[in-house]
Amino acid sequence: MTAAYAIEADGLRVTFGEVVALDGLDLQVRQGTVFGLLGPNGAGKTTLVRVLATLLRPTAGGARVLGHDVVADPLAVRRRIGLAGQYAAVDEELTGRENLEMVGRLYRLPAREARARASAVLERFGLVDAADRRVSTYSGGMRRRLDLGASLTGRPPLILLDEPTTGLDPRTRQELWETVEELRRDGTTVLLTTQYLEEADRLAQRIAVVDHGRVVAEGTAAELKATVGTEILALRVADPTQAADAAAALADLVAGDEPPFVDAATGAIRLAIADASASADAVRRLDARALPIAAVELEQPSLDDVFLTLTGRRAA
Repeated sequence: MTAAYAIEADGLRVTFGEVVALDGLDLQVRQGTVFGLLGPNGAGKTTLVRVLATLLRPTAGGARVLGHDVVADPLAVRRRIGLAGQYAAVDEELTGRENLEMVGRLYRLPAREARARASAVLERFGLVDAADRRVSTYSGGMRRRLDLGASLTGRPPLILLDEPTTGLDPRTRQELWETVEELRRDGTTVLLTTQYLEEADRLAQRIAVVDHGRVVAEGTAAELKATVGTEILALRVADPTQAADAAAALADLVAGDEPPFVDAATGAIRLAIADASASADAVRRLDARALPIAAVELEQPSLDDVFLTLTGRRAA
């Protein structure tokens, strides 16, 4: 492993009986960047995070974190990472402050430094007023914020965030995004799995799309969007029951192999097109077939379009 990479996975494979969670996954994450992992449920994202956090041994292949093998040297890995999983992992019998101070001591911080960092985290995540209450009295969102704060207490060089904003209100989600951006500016590497495509679009310098235990595409957000087509034709027919007929009439305008996306409930249709002039052709075709259009628009591809093209499913 070179010093440029905080994470390197080679042919990583994890099986549970006949179920293949990771199927020869390869990945490299440069130090000091935010790297986003996108993929449908069951794609293998959380399994990868668990392997990198030394919570799960790979069946085959290998992975290194900041130069340390996750199997041969797990203690060194744990000392260099912070982890926030999909569900808050805090001690309900302790107060918020006690939870954070405990994490600081586990990072071998002096007691005074652990207290100072706990106070800073409580301030950052808006938990000062509840700092000395037992966590059992916290709401779900408060527990989630405390868990996220705990992953930052030791100021590790690598943070693993597995869908960190699930269950957070919009304001707290925005605050977390700002925290992730601050971490990157300070040189911290962040591996982020998320179902919020705008989250990856805003935060990640590089993004990998994972499906069926493999990386099926990787690049910057702009590079991934460029694989879809030059533009997206988004239209809505006036009668949703005619959406399937309208999509069939437009199918040969699609740039690539992915058929038009159809939302039968709303009558919305989306398709990637190679040439903007195809939009005029689409309008003429639907008019000729007496399929009235309620709205039509040309858009730039989104990560949702990338996700749909690569996996055959929308992100949510």
